[in-house]
Amino acid sequence: MDDLSVCIAGCGAIGGLLAAHLIDSGARVALLDRGEQLKALQTRGLSLYDRDELRWHHENLNVTGDSRDCGVHDLVIIAVKAHQIAELCPDISALFKPDTVVLTVQNGIPWWYFQNLPGPYADRSLKALDPDGRIAAVINADRIVGCVAYPAAELVEPGIIRHVEGSTFPLGELDGTDSARCQKISDLFVAAGLKAPVTGDIRAEIWLKAWGNLAFNPISALTHATMRQICQDEHTRAYVVSLMTEAAAIAAQLGITFRVPMERRLQGAERVGEHRTSMLQDLDAGCRMELDAVLGSIIELGELTGVEIPNLKGLYALTKLRDRINCA
Repeated sequence: MDDLSVCIAGCGAIGGLLAAHLIDSGARVALLDRGEQLKALQTRGLSLYDRDELRWHHENLNVTGDSRDCGVHDLVIIAVKAHQIAELCPDISALFKPDTVVLTVQNGIPWWYFQNLPGPYADRSLKALDPDGRIAAVINADRIVGCVAYPAAELVEPGIIRHVEGSTFPLGELDGTDSARCQKISDLFVAAGLKAPVTGDIRAEIWLKAWGNLAFNPISALTHATMRQICQDEHTRAYVVSLMTEAAAIAAQLGITFRVPMERRLQGAERVGEHRTSMLQDLDAGCRMELDAVLGSIIELGELTGVEIPNLKGLYALTKLRDRINCA
């Protein structure tokens, strides 16, 4: 795996950011997408802006809309929204070799959360994310390396990505072991100008990002406010604290310890500035929001652990209705 062949399934904001970096570094990258994004990548290429300044423009991409035409790869990065993964499943195995690694970079809690995890919930399925087991049936847990995408980025229009801030993608094995394949993926990302620390507790890192997302994403969808506006308004900031407090109680029941205190997490969100969250971007584009991964899964975990979460449930109900109306 020294010269990894990579396929990125989903070339939106984060997938496109990864693609631009990896292609610039000389990595062998194939892209899998559909619709207007596929057409733009095929005809105009991929452009990455650092805020408003063009950094790279890549043309003559290896891009297709059919995984069966994509060949097999050492590393498959799933960068579609969480609710779109099941749509990939019928054909995604066409990308796999016996030792292909699957890297997941979705927001929120992943479908594989309890897989390869000892304890009372071992191998339990999260119904909010994989209700009929379609994903788990196709993507074996042993293939998966977890990853958290901390960068803030936007799909400005098909083929054009704006990078707002951040370059860190922590990754780790589901069973917490130190593996050669994780180190090779980390090396690949670092060679592409990204930060990719390997962690022995990827679930704690996933929770740390989800801790903010479960509040900021739905609130932004309901209010159309940016991260900074939500943090600087005393009422929404207090509401965020109540949501994060409920979520922290769930995390504690699952043995999660946050390495960053709540106030520092809020300060970090405020520093992102006038960024429209990914959920707000999807709402404005008329697309289904990533609500079940970002918030529905947290509520399922709350019910599983017996934690009272009235604020989280209320926010979920409101945003679920907003999503249903938006997609009608």
